[in-house]
Amino acid sequence: MASIAALGIGSGLDLNGLLNQLESAERQRLQPITQQKRSYEAKISAYGKLESGLTKFQDAVKKLGEANTFGATTSSVNNDVLSVAASNNTALGSYSVNVTNLARSYSVATQGVADRTASLGTGTGSVSFTLGNGTTHTVDFADGQTSLDDIRDKINSAQTDVQASIVNDGSGTPYRLVFSSTKTGTDAGLTDITYSGALAGNIVTDDATEVTAQNANLTLNGIAISSQTNQVEGAIEGVTLSLAKEGEATISVNRDQESITGAVKEFVESYNELQKTISGLNNFDAETGVSGQLLGDSGLRTVQSQLRNAMSNSVEGAFKTLSDLGIEVELSGQLKLDETKLSSAVSGQLADVQNFFSGTDTVEGFSALTNNTLTNLLAENGPLESRISGFKNSLDRLDDRYIREEERIFNTVERYRKQFAQMDSLIANMNSTSAYLQQQFASLNAQLGQGN
Repeated sequence: MASIAALGIGSGLDLNGLLNQLESAERQRLQPITQQKRSYEAKISAYGKLESGLTKFQDAVKKLGEANTFGATTSSVNNDVLSVAASNNTALGSYSVNVTNLARSYSVATQGVADRTASLGTGTGSVSFTLGNGTTHTVDFADGQTSLDDIRDKINSAQTDVQASIVNDGSGTPYRLVFSSTKTGTDAGLTDITYSGALAGNIVTDDATEVTAQNANLTLNGIAISSQTNQVEGAIEGVTLSLAKEGEATISVNRDQESITGAVKEFVESYNELQKTISGLNNFDAETGVSGQLLGDSGLRTVQSQLRNAMSNSVEGAFKTLSDLGIEVELSGQLKLDETKLSSAVSGQLADVQNFFSGTDTVEGFSALTNNTLTNLLAENGPLESRISGFKNSLDRLDDRYIREEERIFNTVERYRKQFAQMDSLIANMNSTSAYLQQQFASLNAQLGQGN
């Protein structure tokens, strides 16, 4: 670089500026390569947008092929005795429920002591619990660690079936331990509490405070049911009952037609969004001269053609085409939905609607046929990935070409630099010779003038 800065010193010419201009002119050869790279990068980005739109549409298509979509149910209760949550494909119907009592957990308190931090007796001790289901827990305490606080903390950290707390009843010996089962129902209730070692005789259960464990009891359409918890599962297949209080209620499980028609609407909306994406990629604005990144692209034409064919797929059954369900393909390529016609089909011929989209054991449904098309389009060796791969290969070739052109430009500029340096040196020598001759002539003229 130092040689560039030195150019022009000998000749007085702006050779650095001239060299920079020549280099800029040479670098113009890189612009077409850069523009081509940007074009390919834009196409790759456009195909990414197209793939995203196709994938989203495929999700909506797959949903219409799932049995759960058409088995969607909605459940309701006529009052606040309980609440319900129904899964899909639950049997439809009305159920009368009478909750006679709720599930309850066990609890009991000990007799009070004056100091919650003082050890009860001397030496080690233990507390054993036996649950209604036969499970037994024994918690041991070290010497000097048998206060109410110690017992509470050790029990709570030792196991999860029984928990302890301390209450203050305000009497002269106010501090009591309260043992509570962590779950409702008789299986989780305590049937026996035994104190050993230092605790024997120094801590006593107060039977008057006992709250016995209790199962939830109810009738469902006259059938008696008992549950360990207030969350009753399996009484109605696919339905969970959350009991809130005693009383009678009526549960209704109906087909969720809104959810089913919503899935079809989602399919239509997703397809129309995909068509908007395709239109934007294939658009040409005559006023601005701006075109979409994939205008005239063969891969995009393939996608458009296969989507048109997919939307005209015919299925054996009561409903054969989308138009039978109120879904028409408009001239613009968008789908138009007649919601009244669709709702009528869902409410009156739900099984036929499901067969059209999901198919049967012997007939492929519209969802499977369309999904096959989309899977082929999105496959690793499909038309989209092939086009993207081709653009990436073209980018790699352009990168190599760009590097070669830069090398040529560098070599050309280096040649100019050497030529300028030679010219600069030559002019410098010529200027030096000219100056010397002028000096000699001036000296000679001076001598001749003195002789006269």
